[in-house]
Order: sequence, then structure tokens, then C-alpha cells
Amino acid sequence: MVTNRDNPFIETGEAEAILPLPNDAKPVTVIGTPAIRNTFDEVCIKQTINSAMAPGVSTMVLNPDAHLGYGTPVGCVLSSPSHIYPGPVGVDIKCSMSLLSVDIDESAIRQPQVRRRLINAICERTPTGTGKGQRSVPKARHVSDQLGRKAITQGASAEVCEQLGIPVEWAMRCEDAQHTGHDGTHNALDRRLDILCRNNQFSQRLPRKVRQLGSYGGGNHFGECEVVRLAEGDRAKNTAEVFGLKDGQVAFLSHCGSRGFGHDLAAGQFRALQAHFAKWDTPLPGGDRQLVYAPLGTHEANNYIDDMSMGANFATVNHLLINALVLEAFQEIFPGVDGRLVYFISHNIARQEVVNDRLEWVHRKGATRAFPGGHHALKDTPFADTGHPILLPGNPQAGSAVMVADPGAEKSCYSVNHGAGRIMGRKAAARTLDQAKVDASFAERDILTNCRTYPIDEAPDAYKDFDEVLRSVKTAGLASEVARLDAKFVIKDGDKADD
Repeated sequence: MVTNRDNPFIETGEAEAILPLPNDAKPVTVIGTPAIRNTFDEVCIKQTINSAMAPGVSTMVLNPDAHLGYGTPVGCVLSSPSHIYPGPVGVDIKCSMSLLSVDIDESAIRQPQVRRRLINAICERTPTGTGKGQRSVPKARHVSDQLGRKAITQGASAEVCEQLGIPVEWAMRCEDAQHTGHDGTHNALDRRLDILCRNNQFSQRLPRKVRQLGSYGGGNHFGECEVVRLAEGDRAKNTAEVFGLKDGQVAFLSHCGSRGFGHDLAAGQFRALQAHFAKWDTPLPGGDRQLVYAPLGTHEANNYIDDMSMGANFATVNHLLINALVLEAFQEIFPGVDGRLVYFISHNIARQEVVNDRLEWVHRKGATRAFPGGHHALKDTPFADTGHPILLPGNPQAGSAVMVADPGAEKSCYSVNHGAGRIMGRKAAARTLDQAKVDASFAERDILTNCRTYPIDEAPDAYKDFDEVLRSVKTAGLASEVARLDAKFVIKDGDKADD
């Protein structure tokens, strides 16, 4: 097959292709059916090529949800044995998904009045919206500056969990419960935080950022009450049992990250590295200032790893606290009900993993780790035999998915997409979509929200066809479905919330 400007891919399977690179460099692995590959626009492809050709990059993967991002596309995997890159992590460090199972079935939330009470109870505990923190709602969990510092440097340690009222055993259901610094210690993060706090502006902002623990942000962040629909087959049934999922059960799916704290750290790193590149007149990959990097072992790389780790710890504790507060809200409406964390997994992080038979830094930006059963990294976890849960949000109307990796995930650096992926920019969605029709579509499907009007830039039609995205993943042999999640209500940016 001959490539051309309109179709630069060489198809290698029904849902697989490669993107050739100049100078006989290793081509990009592309996951997606022809329909999905048509959603990759010219800018997305250019960002992919620039990233894949950057110094030290050994492997580049484009997932079916890929679209324009900051320096690198959202929905990609970049691996390097020698360099660390902020761009392929992104500005929302450790943006993640978590799923809470609740011991009630769908009949308990069938009535809209019950769901409305749940929405109110959750919104009284978990603030939403840009800049919002614990003081924005009456029943938030207070986090002191001292405890906030421990969360940043220790992650979901037993001490942090106990002080915040988070079940300690939930840490075993996290992809990474605790992140350490560049030297593998928590002390490195203490030292780095001390250095950052010598900057008065950072020090003054830090208490406000700490008070965002236990909160959702704006944009595409959300909380969603679900009903679990198990996939057919013995494998799905057996895997669901390990995950702690039952057909018809109520669950709660959350999407958020490191909030303003992580954004501050990421922005600071971009500024510092861009200044370093300018000072030494170092060429930028593809001429893109968002593709700055640092060779491993340098002072700059160590600082980035430390900052990323602190942002990741913040995001971990943020998610666990949200889930504890959501469970508390369910218990207010259903006294005595119990629940447990199914899993917490990130999609904006760099981690050291074995790739190409050696230890490399795998950067996932809008990409989800996918280790199958038997993978060495899952030893001594509850998921050693099955593979860990993969949490993929689609949209409230198409549903979301819980998947589990197949051995074929090795071809994509043991990664899959992080959701449906945008097909329409925010401005284009606001220009193109009809607000009344969007709101009516939620009413028709009996999906409640906390919004006066559903955010138009987050409407389902702004995202790719989720079924086709999942078909790409399954056809390429990366992962299989365990369950679908049907939304019953959605909590979005509280700036648009009603009373």
C-alpha cells in the first residue's frame, strides 16, 4: 500500500497500521479501524511525527482516541530509555479514573427523586469547577496544610488514608498508591517541596491548592452514577468477580486529576525547561516549544520526576478522598450501605516499565496502562491472574467500559486508549451543537445532571464513536470487555450547577 498525504498509514491489520517516519526511523504503531484513522487530522499526525522523531524516543503508539494535544497528541504512548518528556504526560499530571462499587442494585435508584437526593448529597461533599475547594461546600473533608504536605510527599500511605477517613485497603486497588522521587525515596519529594516553597508565590498558593483535595475540576472531569452490565461469557463473569462487580449493581465512576497543584507543577516545568533550551540554543523537536525534554540523570530530569511524582501523589489522594466522600453520600441516603474501590488507574503519567526487553520511561498521555494476567508487575496484587481493571469513559449516553488486557497489548507498550477521545474542539462544539437538543437528549434517556444546561463542549457528539473505538481495541487484540456502565446521573462543573 502506498502512503499519501491524505492517508499516510500503511494498514497491517483490520484495526492496526503503522505511520512511516523519515530516515528509516522505527514507525509509529497505530491502533484503529479505517473509520477511526480518518479522525486523526493533519495536526495530530504532525504532532505524532515530531514526538516520535524526538531525541531518545524508542517507541511511539497512537491510540484510537488520539487528537490534538499539548505538544504530543492526547491518546498516545511514548517510550524512552534515556529522556523524560513533560509534554507526553500533560499539564494535568496523573489525570485518572476510579470506580467505586456500591452494595445496592439498580432498583434502589430507579426513582428520579432518589437520584436527585444523591446528587445533592455528593455535591455537598465534593466541590466541582475550576478553582473550587473544600470551603465551597458544607460537608467537605477538611485537609490541613500539614496533612496536605504528607499527601503530596507520601501519597496514599496508611497514615494519610487514616487521617482522611479513607479505607487503608483501598491502596491495594490503585495502579500506584505512592510515588517516590527520582532516587526512589519520599525524602527527595520533601526536599523538592521545600525548594519550591522558597518561592513566596508558590508557598502562598500551596494552601489553596491543598484545599482542592477531594474535589472535581472543570472541563471533562466528572462523577457518574452507573449501573453495571456484565459482558457475556465465562471469562467476563470470572474476571468481574475478581474485580468486585455484579450485574445490575450500582457503581460510581470518577474522572479527575491533580487539580491546580498538578497544573502549577507542570506549568513551572515547561517554563524552566523552555528557558533552559533558549539559554543553550538547543533545537526543539519539530520546532515545538511544548516538546522540551531532559536527559535522565540530569538536574532538570530529576526535578521533573520529583514534581511529576508530587502531582501524582496529589491526584491519587484526591481520587481516594472523592470516593470516600461519595460513599458517605450514598450512606446518607441509604443508611448502612457499604461500598469498596474497584480500581484507580491513571492516563497522564510517566512510569518505568520493561519495554523492548529493557527498563524505559513509558509516557502515557491520554493512554491507560493495560497489563494482562501473568504480567510480572501484577505479582502479589489481587489481579495477578486476571489482569487489572481498565476503566474507559465513553460518554453518559453511549456508556463507559470496564476492560481487561489481552496478551496482544504488548504491541502497544501494554497500553490502550483512555476513553472515546474528542472529535470536535470545544469552540467548534459550542458553535455547532444545539443546546436545547443536547439537554433534551439527556431527559429522553432519563439521565439526570447537576447542571442547568449540560456543558455544550462536553456533549456526547463532541466525542468519537465509542463503540468503534472499543472495536478497534478488541479487534487489535489489546483488551476485552468485562462490563459496560450505564449512566444514571452525571455531576459536572459546579459553576453550571443548579440548586
